[in-house]
Amino acid sequence: MLKRPELLIPAGGPEQLEVALLYGADAVYLSGNELSLRAKCDGFSLEELKEGVKKAHGAGAKVYYCLNAMPYDRQLDDVVQMLKILPDYGVDALIIADPGVLHLAKKHCPGMEIHLSTQAHSVNSAAVEFWKEIGVHRINLARELGKAEMTKIISAFPDTEFEIFVHGAMCLALSGHCLMSAWVNKRPANLGQCTQPCRFEYRGRKFTDISLTVEEKLRQGEDCWDIEQGTHFSAIFAPSDLCLVPYMDELVAMQPASLKIEGRTKSPSYVAQVTDVYRTALDLACIKQGIAPKFAPKRQDIEQEEFMLELFNSSGKNPRPLTTGFFFPERQDRKAPENYTPRPMTAKLGKKIRENLWEVDVRNTWNSEKDAWLVLPGMDRPCIRQGTYTLYNHQQNEVRTLHPGLKGFIRFEQEPQNLAENIFIRA
Repeated sequence: MLKRPELLIPAGGPEQLEVALLYGADAVYLSGNELSLRAKCDGFSLEELKEGVKKAHGAGAKVYYCLNAMPYDRQLDDVVQMLKILPDYGVDALIIADPGVLHLAKKHCPGMEIHLSTQAHSVNSAAVEFWKEIGVHRINLARELGKAEMTKIISAFPDTEFEIFVHGAMCLALSGHCLMSAWVNKRPANLGQCTQPCRFEYRGRKFTDISLTVEEKLRQGEDCWDIEQGTHFSAIFAPSDLCLVPYMDELVAMQPASLKIEGRTKSPSYVAQVTDVYRTALDLACIKQGIAPKFAPKRQDIEQEEFMLELFNSSGKNPRPLTTGFFFPERQDRKAPENYTPRPMTAKLGKKIRENLWEVDVRNTWNSEKDAWLVLPGMDRPCIRQGTYTLYNHQQNEVRTLHPGLKGFIRFEQEPQNLAENIFIRA
């Protein structure tokens, strides 16, 4: 009988954790400020970790703690200290990449479930056998595996949990794990076939004020990279974000234990949008295949294009292209439509003060003379018409405009249904 895969969401800080839970995460992964691969994210203090685990478990979700850095000897004492205290904080599993950290985890917290990080680069069944023998409970399959390869491995080990990345950054240039050669000309560096495209000579082929298409010296006439240009810099070595939401039916049929979203450095509004899209798509796919959903989406007629527009919107004014990566033999890339207009997250609901009156945490300039939309779980986007709500500043004086970074209040003429703390609003 088919099971519903877990939806695993990044929580770079306490606010992202709360948002992830609200919009439907089955589990979150997080860390402290050190000893993980995302040192730039806010992370969790021990007190915040305790409170975060309590909130997650209260919502029926699990918490996985990242210790997936590759520590030097001088850091091992810190690793051991963390391993000794984590079981007392109630985390459900450790995410580990380094064999040394795994060895220490088995020694200092033997009852803790171990999940193998993508950094361990698991691409074959022999590796799975090895990790199983030393006590790994779940294995993240590398992003350069295709659908057929992942399906074969998952089917061959029915007693092992597997995790698949379905959305987020595609890192093509990582020391020891570079994917650039496989991406450019299907010669995988990790199979000893690297053509060293990082040393190729490139020149502009097509250039506009928003994008640059380059060709490589020995393949003139072919489009090699599409580089999206920001204000000053272009991301040539990570040109696209992985996106597999259109293939949710196939992902469910593959039966991985978990579908993972990348992004522990992402904002709360990003977490809200991406979690909502994948939660809704996953639940709709489960309903089709006779599996009980986590939520029963209010709308069951959502088209793939609507999901894609929401994901483009999560990237802001200049959305990155979305790609199938290595999931299919031929990569499929999507750019935002030419007429794309970003719909920024304007505010987040805080506490309810009294009937019809709520606190708001303002993220973008908000003018009450415009319509607003509630971003409700299940891809539900009810409109709040201008004139049916009033904005107030932090002193509860009526204003037309609230500015980012400020606290304020919103009073509804008639309070919409299904409001809750941490719901986002667009305007």
